[in-house]
Amino acid sequence: MSNNTITVTSPLLPDLGEFNTMLQDIWSRKWITNMGHYHEELEKALAEYLGVEYISLFTNGTLPLITALQALGITKGEVITTPYSFVATSHAIWWNGLKPVFVDIDPNTGNIDPTKIEAAITPNTVAILPVHVYGCPCDVEAIDAIAKRHNLKVIYDAAHAFGVKYKGKSVLEWGDISTLSFHATKVFNTVEGGALVCHSREMKEKIDHLKNFGFEDEVTVVAPGINSKMDEMRSAYGLLNLRQGDAAIAARKHVAEQYVAALKNVKGIKLFPYEIEQTLSLPLSFNWNFAYFPILIDDSYPFRGNTKGALSARDALYEYMKSQNVLGRRYFYPLITDFEPYKDYPSATSANLSVARKIADRVICLPMHHALTDENVQHVLDCIIK
Repeated sequence: MSNNTITVTSPLLPDLGEFNTMLQDIWSRKWITNMGHYHEELEKALAEYLGVEYISLFTNGTLPLITALQALGITKGEVITTPYSFVATSHAIWWNGLKPVFVDIDPNTGNIDPTKIEAAITPNTVAILPVHVYGCPCDVEAIDAIAKRHNLKVIYDAAHAFGVKYKGKSVLEWGDISTLSFHATKVFNTVEGGALVCHSREMKEKIDHLKNFGFEDEVTVVAPGINSKMDEMRSAYGLLNLRQGDAAIAARKHVAEQYVAALKNVKGIKLFPYEIEQTLSLPLSFNWNFAYFPILIDDSYPFRGNTKGALSARDALYEYMKSQNVLGRRYFYPLITDFEPYKDYPSATSANLSVARKIADRVICLPMHHALTDENVQHVLDCIIK
């Protein structure tokens, strides 16, 4: 990768001098893990920023998914979920000894289609695990109604939904538990990291026990927990990054505005999943964090470069962009149900997941991050529009 390569994402980095000052303080405290000073400070700061009451930090974004199911006491049965996500979503179900049941997605949002959920419910169904894809909220009201009718738990994978609100309220307030990822590719990062958001002090305490081997105190273990605590260095890093979170989102919005203006009328391109208008007046009464900028390429889009024949229009554009040092990402492609652990499940057939299959074969996420310049954006657009 050359120095002038435009990457699909770039990590938000805190000021190195300020980070070094915090590291010196950590060194002086001689407490580098086990829910120390900066861990507590970051939990408080995130709860205030995100508008939630209870949040528990983790060392990465996958362990909260695994722990959420444990915290809710879900140890056997079927969990309805989406094939259109990062594979960690389904892995968390598998690691808990549960069976994922895949449901097709909404063609306009990429989220699980609530109109398909009830047909997938059986006497063995215990929970629904949807994903707020690209930061676009699921139809949380419809899913909530279904869960209540069938007495099911709802765990939201909100890895993409940092700071997103629905009808003026944090999208993290929906469901029984929501999980976050603070991976370096996300809007907000702690290098690696994640969190669980819940709705009661009792559940917060249970989660905190589970992420620390199940210890309630130094002589009492109340559950078979694991070790998934965030250390002090990552917590300090996160506190610094949180200070620049709003500015980073504003910079992403500026990039999105340029993409929308240039691409909204290009033949063969759909601005997915939002059908974003020029004003970025978004549907469903939600605010977007501009975590990703996905577009769909159909076969009416002309091929770019010298690529011919076997490749689809999407893949031809993807390869041409790479030849011009622009790294898009076919995200999410392949589907989770194409991977070896899940391809033989009865719900993994293409007939059952026709919308997800169509979108996975057409999607490209364009470069989207706070560090893109107007010149970078124009170069990306020059690859697409000729």
